[in-house]
Parts: sequence; C-alpha cells; structure tokens
Amino acid sequence: MKKTPLSLLVLLAPLTPLSALAADDVTLSTQTVQADFRKTDVQQIPEAVTLVGSEQIEARSAQHLEQILSFAPNVNFASGASRGRYYQIRGIGERSQFVDPVNPSVGLVIDGIDMTGLGAAATLFDVQQVEILRGPQGTRFGANALAGMINIRSNDPTQNSEGYISAKAGNYDSYGLGGAVSGSLTDDLQGRLAVHTYQSDGYMDNTYLKRDDTNNVDEVIARGKLAFELSDDTTLGMTYLYADIDNGYDAFSLDNTRTTYSDDPGVDTQDTNALALSLDSRISSALTLQSELTYSQSDVEYSYDEDWSYVGIAPGWEYSGFDQYLRDYDRSSADVRLLSGPEGRIFSGTTDWVAGIYAMQRGEDLIRNYTSDAQFTSELTSASVAGYGELSADLNTNLRLISGIRIENWKNDFKDNRGIKENTDETLVGGRITLEAMVSNDHLVYATLARGYKAGGVNSEPVLDDSLRVFKAEINNSIELGVKSSLLDNSLQTRVAAFYIDRKNQQIKNSFSYMDGGVPKFKDYIGNTNEGKNYGIEIESDWNITERLNWALSWGYLITEIGEYTYESKYYGIYVQDGRQQAHAPQYNVASALTYALTDVLSVRVESEAKDSFYFSDSHNLHSQAYVLWHARVAYVKPVYEISVYGRNLTGVNYETRGFGFANDPRDEYTAFGHVQYGDPMTYGIEAKYSF
Repeated sequence: MKKTPLSLLVLLAPLTPLSALAADDVTLSTQTVQADFRKTDVQQIPEAVTLVGSEQIEARSAQHLEQILSFAPNVNFASGASRGRYYQIRGIGERSQFVDPVNPSVGLVIDGIDMTGLGAAATLFDVQQVEILRGPQGTRFGANALAGMINIRSNDPTQNSEGYISAKAGNYDSYGLGGAVSGSLTDDLQGRLAVHTYQSDGYMDNTYLKRDDTNNVDEVIARGKLAFELSDDTTLGMTYLYADIDNGYDAFSLDNTRTTYSDDPGVDTQDTNALALSLDSRISSALTLQSELTYSQSDVEYSYDEDWSYVGIAPGWEYSGFDQYLRDYDRSSADVRLLSGPEGRIFSGTTDWVAGIYAMQRGEDLIRNYTSDAQFTSELTSASVAGYGELSADLNTNLRLISGIRIENWKNDFKDNRGIKENTDETLVGGRITLEAMVSNDHLVYATLARGYKAGGVNSEPVLDDSLRVFKAEINNSIELGVKSSLLDNSLQTRVAAFYIDRKNQQIKNSFSYMDGGVPKFKDYIGNTNEGKNYGIEIESDWNITERLNWALSWGYLITEIGEYTYESKYYGIYVQDGRQQAHAPQYNVASALTYALTDVLSVRVESEAKDSFYFSDSHNLHSQAYVLWHARVAYVKPVYEISVYGRNLTGVNYETRGFGFANDPRDEYTAFGHVQYGDPMTYGIEAKYSF
C-alpha cells in the first residue's frame, strides 16, 4: 500500500496565478449545520463536519451522493450495486449486504427520514445541502452513527412564489429532467414540490445479449414539503418522499473490463414511500419544544447473474446461478426534545441544555431465491428506546465545556425458515465531552473525548459454528483535536482535525467459499476482533483568492489496523488477520477545485480528486489501485437562466469501487483470483436551468 505523496496537496497549485495570491476583501458565505441540536455555523461547531451546499453540488454536476463524497476527507463508499449504498467514514462502515441484516456504522438521513442502507435514494435534485459528520455521534444519533452521519436536507418551502425547471443530456444516452415550485398557499401555509427523473444506459456492454443498457440507471424522485405557521412561535413541517429506482445490475466482468457476458442480468430497484412530521414550538423565552415523527416503507430487489456468464462459455467447468434478494423495510421513529432558551439557562445563566427521548422500530423481511438452494426467508424486528441530554456551559467568555450522554436499549428479534431464532437485548451508552476555546475572533480550538456504539446482532448462515451465531456490540472511544480559522479578512476558511479511535470488539465481516455438489457457494458472517485502531488528520479550506477566483481543498490522511483475529473452523480451516489496514480505508484522499469567473456571467471550474489504494475486504488481500480523476465545468449564468457544459473523469481512468476476492471464470478453470467493479468512465454533457 502506497504512502501519501505530498505532491497531492498541491495537485492544482500550478493552475493558481501568482498574481492572485494577495487576497481581496471578500467574505465567504455562512453555512449552517442542520444536524446539530441548535443549527450551528460549520465554522463554529466544535467537531469535524463537511457541508456541501447546492452551489457545490451544481458545480460538480452531481446526480447522486456518491459523486460528492470526495469533498469530505477520509470518506469512502462501496458499490457492488448500481449506486454506492454503503459509506465508510475514517475507515469504519459496511460494504455490502446479502443474506444477513446489517447494523449501520454510518447513518444516512434524508429530510429527517432514516434511509441507512438505502443509498439508491440519495439523489441530489433540489437539495439544499449535504452534511457529513465525521466521528462518533453518540449523543445526537446513537447506534445509527458509530463512525458518523450523512444528513441530506432538501430545499424548504418559501413564502414568495418561485420555481425552476432543469434538463441535462450527456453521453451513454444519459438525460435528466426535473422541476420545482414553491410558494405560499395561504398566509400561514407554504409548500414546495420537486420532481426529477434521470436515465442512462450505464457504462457496461453485454456482448452476449448484444445490449449496452444491462447496467442502466432509471430513477424518479418526488418530494413534497409543507410548512404550517400555527402561531408566531410554532411551526409544523411535513415532508413526503417518493423514490422509484429501477436500475439494472450487470457490473462485474469475467475479464475485469466494462464488457460482460451475463445471460440473466440482475436489477437494483427500490420503491420508497416516506413521511416526516416535525414540530418546532417556542413555548417561552426559556423553553423550546422540538419533535419529529417519521415513517418509511421500502421494497427493494437486489439480484444478479452469479456466474457472470452464459451457458456454453466453458463446457465441463461452468455453472449457472442467479441470486435474488427481495427485502421489505418498514421503519418508524419518534424524537422529542426540550431545549433551553435565553431565559432557561441553568447554573446562574451559564449553561444551555438539551433533554430528549427517542424511540425507533425497524422491520426487515427477506425472501431469497437462489438457483442452488431452497427459498430462504427471514424476519428481523429491531426496536430502540433512548434518552439523551447535553449541557453546554460557558466557563468564561472564551471557553465552553460541552458534555452529552445517550443511554439506548436496543433489541433484535430474528427468525428464519431454517429454524434459527435468536434475540438480543443490549443497553448501550455513548456521549462526548468537548472543551472549546475562542483563541481570538478568528480561531476556534476544541478537544473532544467521545464514545460511540453499534449494536450486536445475529448471523443466519447454517454452516456456521454456534460460537459465531451472535456477534457483540462494537464500542468506539475517540479523541479529536481541531482548529477552525477565518483568515485574510475572512476570505479564507480552514478546518483541521486530528483524531484517534480505539475500536473495542470491532465488528468484522468475513467471507468464505466452499463447494456444494460441484457448485461454488459464498457465505458471509460478522464476527468480532478484540480491537482495531483508526487515526489520522483532516484538512479543509475554502479560499476566495480574489473576487473572481476561489480555491477549495480537502485532504485526509488515515492509518487503520485490524486487531488480532483468529478463528478455526472445520469448514474452511484457519483464518488469521492481525495489524493489516482495514477494508475501504485508503491512506489518503484529496480533492481540489479552482473556480474562476471570467466575466460576471461566465465561469470555469477545474477539479481533481485522488485516492490511495485500499483493500476491498477484511477477509482477503485484493486491493484497488490508487488513482487521480479530473473534472471540469463551464457555466453561463444569468438571473433567469443558466447553461453549462461539464466533463467528469476527463482522462478516462478505470478506478475500482468494489472488489471480490474469489475466482469466477470457468474458462481458466477458476484459477484467476479477484474481480472488480469500476466507477464512472469519462462522461460529459450539457445542462440548462430556467428559473421563474
């Protein structure tokens, strides 16, 4: 695995004119983190947060969450589907789901609705901002956010009538069309409606079927939002989300190219209906009540041609298999909290406080249809009840102590048609202590001790030894030191964080293969190591060098280690892992962008992102290759309309986003080890937007 080249820090430096290094008196816009209890500016919140606003989303011509994650240091994603569903923050996070349920390490919330593990719905049309919180969120989000949280907030209704329509078209027969309208329905009621569709043939050619759309994208997202002003002090919000994802899945090639031979390609579909109700009421100058109720129902199919080939490709060696996973998800939650107002501060008016209760229930029903096995079904019900609180005490005018705690009871009730029935019941404790100091008006320094947790669970595979049937909860203890600065007359904002995470009972996903009647089968299970370690540093900056030139930079450096893990089984021998880098945890990632306004209406943006090699799994040593990608966009923007042309991955780099460490090619008698899925090739297109 390669070490970090320092040259990546200045990947775009040669493009910066030396004459521009003297900053003009320009000020960067304020960005508020909605996921915080009190909605704090990103430069003032004492934790590592990356906020990607709508302007940055449009500047990258991003359609989906996976296309903007490089803005955040030490964040990665795993494909293994049509979209990146699973995310890793600071090296921690899941990478896939097959038979068994998955407990999340990184939560995904869309407008307050839990969509963890359902990342196909994380499209970015009419989105106000994406917040990526790094590090354990033990007080605010609990078991959903051991490593961090991704919070997507769409645009809210407006009082004034407004709207827009947008369209885009590009290579691979890609096109998108959408529109949004917002305004007042009555004096006390505002509404917003946004609808968008995006389609593409995808980037794979199936030579056996003579098709170029077996890995296609076909997505429709609709969102309706209402804001009721019940009184001067009380607002009721309502959000409805509909997602119709009808994507194909034919992403792996026997040749590790973009050419497949599947005779029965799979799909990656998701139908979601979700609703969120929120109430924000200022009871008095001393007390505010906030509550949120959510419900979502999703039907998901994930299926694929397991042999990635056709009958007759290698007679005598081949096998034919199709794997289909049909899942129904039902999720509901209630979160109610009280927050102190200016007159409600305690301890002689020095301390703000938050107190809340949270309840959640999830249902996950699976039907698996697999060519070589009888139909498998399972049912999982998870329930959680938590109480949490936070104190924020001003020790003096420049020093503040923040302490938070969350106590959560998590229950799992699992059963399947093979006769396995297991229950787990755990009480988990998390929280943080943060000391923050304003060194001057321009520098915020903080130190945090945090504890995060992720619940244990049940493995369903019948071939497992009984000692692996249940796995334990994982506990992460972390230290984070950070400084946030505003420099050069507020034209330059920087954020630096260093962290160390001690993972106790690290949950580790293992895979093994075996032959059953001449058919290769693959099994997954989750176990626990004694410990793991993750530590590193993160740097972000946003610099308005002149009134026309902006330079944004994100850089992450990460060291990870798997704790000692040894297990001996009569099914697959001895498995040992000790001290190796954790999966999907590249040692460095860098993103840099220069935006230059040629005139008041015409701008050009050049971006680059780089990522180090990383292992695909904790159970084998197959790894990706390090890569550098280049993107560009030219935009012509008027008050009413805008037109832009864009290009992504302009040098056509084949970079890997997922990999499996087994042999699957019958033409070489199953001797070639390792198969990978590639990210997007060079894409380009034109976009237009008309506002009214």
